[in-house]
Amino acid sequence: MAMRGNNHFRQLHSRSCLRSLQTTTIANRKQPKTTSSPAADADIVKWNISISTHMRNGQCDSALRLFNSMPRRSSVSWNAMISGYLSNNKFFLARQMFEKMPTRDLVSWNVMISGCVRHRKLRDARLLFDQMPERDVVSWNAMLSGYAQNGYVKEAEDVFDEMPCKNSISWNGMLAAYVQNGRIEDARRIFELKADWELVSWNCMMGGYVKRKRLVDAREIFDRMPEKDEVSWNTMITGYAQNGRLLEAQRLFKESPVQDVFTWTAMVSGYVQNGMLDEARRVFDEMPEKNSVSWNAIIAGYVQNKRMDLARELFEAMPCQNVSSWNTMITGYAQSGDIAQARDVFDRMPQRDSISWAAIIAGYAQSGYAEEALRLFVEMKRDGERLNRSTFTCTLSTCAEIAALELGTQVHGQVMKAGLESGCYVGNALLVMYCKCGSIEDAYVVFEGIEEKEVVSWNTMIAGYARHGFGKEALKLFESMKKTGILPDDVTMVGVLSACSHTGLVDKGTEYFDSMTRDYGITANSKHYTCMIDLLGRAGRLDDAQNLMENMPFEPDAATWGALLGDSRIHGNTELGEKAAEMIFEMEPDNTGMYVLLSNLYAASGRWGDVGKMRLRMRDRGVKKVPGYSWVEVQNKIHTFTVGDSIHPERDRIYAFLEELGLKMKKEGYVSSTKLVLHDVEEEEKEHMLKYHSEKLAVAFGLLTIAPGRPVRVIKNLRVCEDCHNAIKHISKIVGRLIILRDSHRFHHFNGGQCSCGDYW
Repeated sequence: MAMRGNNHFRQLHSRSCLRSLQTTTIANRKQPKTTSSPAADADIVKWNISISTHMRNGQCDSALRLFNSMPRRSSVSWNAMISGYLSNNKFFLARQMFEKMPTRDLVSWNVMISGCVRHRKLRDARLLFDQMPERDVVSWNAMLSGYAQNGYVKEAEDVFDEMPCKNSISWNGMLAAYVQNGRIEDARRIFELKADWELVSWNCMMGGYVKRKRLVDAREIFDRMPEKDEVSWNTMITGYAQNGRLLEAQRLFKESPVQDVFTWTAMVSGYVQNGMLDEARRVFDEMPEKNSVSWNAIIAGYVQNKRMDLARELFEAMPCQNVSSWNTMITGYAQSGDIAQARDVFDRMPQRDSISWAAIIAGYAQSGYAEEALRLFVEMKRDGERLNRSTFTCTLSTCAEIAALELGTQVHGQVMKAGLESGCYVGNALLVMYCKCGSIEDAYVVFEGIEEKEVVSWNTMIAGYARHGFGKEALKLFESMKKTGILPDDVTMVGVLSACSHTGLVDKGTEYFDSMTRDYGITANSKHYTCMIDLLGRAGRLDDAQNLMENMPFEPDAATWGALLGDSRIHGNTELGEKAAEMIFEMEPDNTGMYVLLSNLYAASGRWGDVGKMRLRMRDRGVKKVPGYSWVEVQNKIHTFTVGDSIHPERDRIYAFLEELGLKMKKEGYVSSTKLVLHDVEEEEKEHMLKYHSEKLAVAFGLLTIAPGRPVRVIKNLRVCEDCHNAIKHISKIVGRLIILRDSHRFHHFNGGQCSCGDYW
């Protein structure tokens, strides 16, 4: 949940800085005196006033009719039409009127340039500026304001330096440009060049320091101010309060000559952000006047501390509920796991915005209701609500979790329309979606399109290649990352070591593990050691894996022992597997997967008595095996299967197709891995039990319903069993299709009878 307790500071600081940049527009409204014939002057003035009145009321057509009916017009008439169109966001009509104007005066040019700036058409503004027959300080300030407000600081500097005459608006505009664009040292340099700054500029400079948490510098400016207003006091108090300096905030609060609602709210927000909820409530209750920001700050405090009862009590008592208040409650309930209450609040909202939708979608996704989350996203689009970064990111993450590639691809299209694809925030969400949905090629295309790649982007792509079994590609990308000058972090090295583990690159993995501290100053944690132990164990070097575990600088956790148990199962080392399992049972007695792994190890060794004992042990401890299920997306719908599924409407067709495939597979040399069946029954019965595993059913349905030439993508909640892995290899060869299976551990790309894992899983 995004905290809104400090919104008042943002508003104050923005108001201080933007006031300088926006003064130009106000200046542009001043009209020069015109010299027209005395007889016509009175009528023209009346008509001009009427045009302006129509425009102020949004009656553009009425203004145009009056303008067209005028027997004579002055430049003020034309300027009133241009300015009116611009104020009603009709830029094209304003520009048309400007082009038709028989004789333009200085005000006409300035109004049109300011309109271009306001509509972010800086190129048009510059072209007009360069065409002007004469310029005044208002013209220069308009260009300076346009460049500054849009982040073009160098261009703003050039305009400022070229200005033949500067006024206070020019200086204030350049200062605000530096502050708003993070150039705080340049702002300080220009600030020290003159002494007669206006109050708004002092506040802007101080606010810039507060925003960057440079409170000493902010206080120095505050103490030097020749005069202070309520914005000055509130900015400094807010700076102290938000950064945990509550004693200084309290001291200034008591010294402040004017304690308005912003001053009080700054203290409430400060206490909330520093976890002092009782103090925040005391100050809130003492407030002589409260606004919506005050109420939202204290409600958000209770929400953050999971005190939804008190948050609800205040919310219901709030006399000025706004959309932010409702959004805070939705987020609070969702994060507390009460999605029903969150939905109730959402449904009762008198008005929603994109944050409301993002909050409820995130709530359903985080509560495990992925399909409802996606349904709400579709409904949001139908309602015409503007989609923002948070909505896209949450929806893409949901698509990733349930591998809804078709819907994820459609969301990608919406992202492109919104122009957010190349940004890191949404770009990384797209990257994760494609990686988790099994489309690693599309993931790389997205990765290449991210303009400024952060370490998170590189880590996601490296880990994606690793999980898909493309270890060499992962390591090649890692080398490219280093060449760009981005240093790896601990997450990067987990991805690199996983790539080595998934592809059996023992020597390379050992080399990278040894280089972590030496080359990058990264201390190996349990995840790095687990990757190395898994790498050694899978390669059959179980003794080396045990030695590494014994020499770890900390005690191994359940994940590390789990890697050793899995490796013991692969190589049939029952004794080591039992030791690893017992350690896991002590740490995580409810870890179902480990019971199954050890049972598989016993079954493979023919120790049916021990298999039975494991079942009894699970029953006595109340541990229930997680049922395996698989799903496949077809035409935006998720189809889920369990072992021996009998409820799917296409079950007869699926089973008939599997029988047909089974005959062809046996001709290709497929033999059931009956050793995996954890029951001491006849071989024929074991074969029958293996035949209808959920992943086989999902693959069969995908082959029947997904158009030829397109990959079949199947997801399983558990690790794929050896028999299904072997069977799907044969199926991929028989049908000539790419089948991509994501299990709980990694991806498998089956094609032409081979798997991307090289049977190393």
